[in-house]
Amino acid sequence: MPATDDLKLKTARTLKWNTIDRLSSQVLYAVTGIVLANVLSKEEFGLVGAVMVFQAFASLFVDSGFSGALIQRKSPTDVDYSTVLYFNLGVSVAIYCLLWLVAPLIDSIFNAGGALVPLARVMFLTFVINATAIVQTNRLMKQMDVRMIAVSNAVGLMVSGVTGIALALRGHGAWAVVWQSIVLATVKSGLLWATSHWRPLATFSLTSLRSIFAVGAGIMTSSFLNTVFLNIYSFIIGTYYNLAHLGCYTQADKWSKMGVTSLSQTITASFLPILSGCQDDRPHFHRMMAKTHRFTAYLAMPCLVLLVLLAEAIFHLLFGTKWDEAVPLFRLLALRGIFVVLTSLYTTQITALGAARRLVEAEVVKDTLTVAAIIATIPFGITWLVGGQVIAAALCFIYSQWLVSRVTGYRLTEMLGEIAPHAAITLLSACPAAAVAHFAPALPLMAGLTPMVSSLVLIAAITTTFTLPYLALNAMLHSRIQHEVLTYALGRFLHKKQ
Repeated sequence: MPATDDLKLKTARTLKWNTIDRLSSQVLYAVTGIVLANVLSKEEFGLVGAVMVFQAFASLFVDSGFSGALIQRKSPTDVDYSTVLYFNLGVSVAIYCLLWLVAPLIDSIFNAGGALVPLARVMFLTFVINATAIVQTNRLMKQMDVRMIAVSNAVGLMVSGVTGIALALRGHGAWAVVWQSIVLATVKSGLLWATSHWRPLATFSLTSLRSIFAVGAGIMTSSFLNTVFLNIYSFIIGTYYNLAHLGCYTQADKWSKMGVTSLSQTITASFLPILSGCQDDRPHFHRMMAKTHRFTAYLAMPCLVLLVLLAEAIFHLLFGTKWDEAVPLFRLLALRGIFVVLTSLYTTQITALGAARRLVEAEVVKDTLTVAAIIATIPFGITWLVGGQVIAAALCFIYSQWLVSRVTGYRLTEMLGEIAPHAAITLLSACPAAAVAHFAPALPLMAGLTPMVSSLVLIAAITTTFTLPYLALNAMLHSRIQHEVLTYALGRFLHKKQ
């Protein structure tokens, strides 16, 4: 098989398993989340959201940016992998001890009356457990063999979901979410170690650590700044407003991330090894960039616009009217997600070239825009605060396009030309679906249905009136990426049928 065809097949398989992983994970995550959202109170979700702010920082320091640097590296050795594993484990234990000591301070920041202290001290164990599997996951991603990652995630979510639901139904409140997280981390890590043939060497090399530090430190710095400003909204809402508002934001953020983060992680996990492999062949790198632009725009834009249109129907189907305050926040976060996913693609392209300093520059610009948006919107309430995220993300997207063009030498006009058609098709397809979303609930036919059936009918109608025009318009305009996606999907299906 020619090398080009082999790379295409590996790419398709990686995308397939990453997609299966994200879809199965989100379905299982959703089932658990629906039960917990209906059982737990807004204040209890606020408590968990407060812990997750610090959890995000702890997890970031554990990874240290070196895992991304190992994927970017062409041929990491067993010494490299072993060194990063030991380093991450040491950092995770040290940070856990620190956070255990400052748990009372975290509780006082959010005025939780002591409830956060035991929750935080147990919840923070998850990043120590996850640290044991970072390198195992990294090696599979580097080899573009992500099937076992998908399996471990699915099994972990099933076991942890049953645990969380059982505890919630028994009245354990926020502890249900905490123990769900612990079980998930334990099962995933255990399965990856049980099924992997790789074991670390009894070696820790400072030379190896230093050799990947340049890229790793840049990724770490960029990720740290990104994490600060992803979680700053939870911190502000929990302290400036109250835990009930934080609970609503946590719900909106969690459910919007099911789409946004899934797309972003699928793109990064699938495209970083491919782009890294051709980093020394600039014409080939540019061709791969073009394909990633078209694929990302083709997939991300319609999926996230559809989420915006379906927001109210989905929330009413899953939760009744309990979380209606979260619906406008969810819509804004889904809209923001379009810019986030595209920007993450550009970050992946810069990372593939090892231009870590540029990642830090981009993050500083994004964070400056975020601070400006917070200052401008915080006096006007939580909806305006979240709306400011959309504007900041759009401006960051524009800057990231310009930066990628400078770093890679790829013309800005070509980048825009690869994305703009899918944006236009998405907006055109959204028009009939938006009309259905607006007028259908008032029709006499809907009035006689139960709330659950009404929501299901509305979801089906909006999805159909959006998806069919989107596919048809792409076909009429001879979309290359749609042709390639359908050819691969149908080809694999027909092959299995034979």
